Amino acid sequence: MSVGLETANILVLGKGDNLHQQVLASFPLCDVTEEDLTQNPLFSKLLASLTQHVDKTGLTVPLKTELDKAEQRLQSQKRQWLRSESLHRGLQEMIQEHCVRKHNTEVPPDQNMFYETMERCLRVTQCVRHLDPSSTTSQDQPLILGLTPQQVTQLMPSEKNVQRMRQALPRQLEKHLKDKCLSLLSYYQPEWENESEALKTNKLSHLSTLLDKEKKRTELLKEICRENTVLLQRQTQLYFSELIKCIQLLQTLILDHKLKIQTDLDRKKLVYFEGKCELVLQKIKTEMVEVQLDTYSPDTVSAHRKIREKLECELKACKAEKQAVELKLSSFEILGKAFEALAEEYSRLRQEIDMKNWALKELTQYDEK
Repeated sequence: MSVGLETANILVLGKGDNLHQQVLASFPLCDVTEEDLTQNPLFSKLLASLTQHVDKTGLTVPLKTELDKAEQRLQSQKRQWLRSESLHRGLQEMIQEHCVRKHNTEVPPDQNMFYETMERCLRVTQCVRHLDPSSTTSQDQPLILGLTPQQVTQLMPSEKNVQRMRQALPRQLEKHLKDKCLSLLSYYQPEWENESEALKTNKLSHLSTLLDKEKKRTELLKEICRENTVLLQRQTQLYFSELIKCIQLLQTLILDHKLKIQTDLDRKKLVYFEGKCELVLQKIKTEMVEVQLDTYSPDTVSAHRKIREKLECELKACKAEKQAVELKLSSFEILGKAFEALAEEYSRLRQEIDMKNWALKELTQYDEK
């Protein structure tokens, strides 16, 4: 049953790329790309089902409702505090302006009494507030300088002066606030500063609406800026991902091209070095011929060539004779050690015969003389 509901929710959101776009729009703070959703369809379905239960910030619907209520209560408390704080600061500003004005010009006695009474009431009220125990704790706070709120309250001005101050306060406060609003209007629109009082008062009635529009416009621009920031981050991630793919492809192309070019280059280098080696050999032969021509005459070279040919013929004959002797010797070695004694005896007899022939030859030559 739950699977059917999740499937229905997914179908409501969309299919394929449309589903991915809506999931990304529902979770702008989630660092997920469309490629991640495509590679992980189950995770994409999970996010699609979560869009029915959570908002863009990741809060559940009940928690978001409670958070909105708490935010409304907080805003109400803030407005109350700001109202009282603005009133208090406005009264303090009035007192400060009166002190400055009193030092520069002559102030009427009734106006001076009004501001002194108001300042005294503010100070006493502030002291009483500090002396009161906190309403957020059940423990009693220690007294400051041993004073109680009742003792400080006795320092209030006379009731008559307080009544006069209260009667004149709304008019003076209204005048002060109006001057501040006109100053704000002049700051917001400097070209309206030279307008008449009635026209500025009329425009002042529309100042809150203008400021509210500016505030909404600013919030809209902030939201657009945040959306553009998220979009820029996603596009940056996509750009880097595509850039990495392009770099890898470029590296592959460079490697393949380099290997192909390297093979052709090696083959050309081999042909070049072979030709160069052949040229060096020819040059060496040429140098040898030139050395021979410088050293020997043509007749000497011809004679040396004939001598060389004759020596090579004799060397070839000697090698053939040596080979024949080695064959005979190998055939004699087959007979074993018994033939070795006969060979030695034969050799000794040959030497004796040669010696006797030589002696006979010498003797014959001596007789002829």
